[in-house]
Amino acid sequence: MKRAMLFCVALVLVASFASAEGAPDSPDTDMMKVGMVTDAGTIDDKSFNQGTWEGILKASDEGLVSVKYLKPTGTTEADYIKEIGNLVDAGYKFIVTPGFKFETAIFSAQEKYMDTKFVLIDGVPHAGDWTPAIGPNTVSIFFAEHESGFLAGVATALQLKTGEAGYIGGMEIPPVQKFNWGFQQGLMYANENLGTDVRISAANVVYQGSFDNVAAGQQLAAGMFDQGVDVIFCAAGAVGIGAINEAKARAKNGEEVWIVGVDVDQYAEGIYSGDQSIILTSAMKYIDVAAYDMIMAELNDDFPGGETLILNATNNGIGIPPENPNLDAAVESQVAEIFEMLKSGAVMVDSMQGSLIK
Repeated sequence: MKRAMLFCVALVLVASFASAEGAPDSPDTDMMKVGMVTDAGTIDDKSFNQGTWEGILKASDEGLVSVKYLKPTGTTEADYIKEIGNLVDAGYKFIVTPGFKFETAIFSAQEKYMDTKFVLIDGVPHAGDWTPAIGPNTVSIFFAEHESGFLAGVATALQLKTGEAGYIGGMEIPPVQKFNWGFQQGLMYANENLGTDVRISAANVVYQGSFDNVAAGQQLAAGMFDQGVDVIFCAAGAVGIGAINEAKARAKNGEEVWIVGVDVDQYAEGIYSGDQSIILTSAMKYIDVAAYDMIMAELNDDFPGGETLILNATNNGIGIPPENPNLDAAVESQVAEIFEMLKSGAVMVDSMQGSLIK
């Protein structure tokens, strides 16, 4: 597996939010201005956009930078470039963009705005030909989603012990596929080594094809639950929110169904009564840490321009929430031990599909 070091990885961030136009500019004109352009999701999507913005806000809360985000009116390359240009014109010379949809836009922007630094999360700049072209003012950041999915799969199997699992993905792209493959490997590892029997069939692995169709996510989840699936891992943005909504409705009616969240700790999104949530655990990518660390790198004149960084177990870039009321303490402890085995290389997770479904 590929390895790369990340600067100053931290594990705890304070979540906060700002208005639709971001936090107000600081009166200190010398303060670095950090901008973000959202993708199709919203700033409070409980997923990729929110995680990225929380990392930026952490630097703002510490009084280090002035921040602002813009949401494009569409999702084309032209829409993204327009908002990038608006930020640059307003003096924001450090711009963070979340997701592969920005790849061609950043390819163009990094050449047009050579005095601006770009952080592209989960993507690499290219001209539409998929040939990586990372400029000296750009850094690309990727995650070992298969490792995060693996840990979530192990936790799921250990907690449920027996049952049927499902997977709902958004678009069938590498990060979403890797979550799936890792989750399946986690279930298999627990079944073969830890005495569990949680299965997943090919019929219950579905890629919906988008990240914004809430209704489709709810419909897919309903179908799986009706067929006897006990837990669904969703890596699908708003499609996953639809599945969460379906699980909450069933939990209110007394059914025991579960969702495994993605990207960030989605426990709060799954609350259906009091503090009870249908989120069993979440396969996390520390997107917030990535955004924050790149800001700190720039402030310390150590921005890794032209590089691709991989966040994985070895640099604490992935994981599951350290605490979740739905996981027994013994399960959390055992998963923590397996995480250390991932870090040391004693356990390896394949980033390719292989023969995973039995």
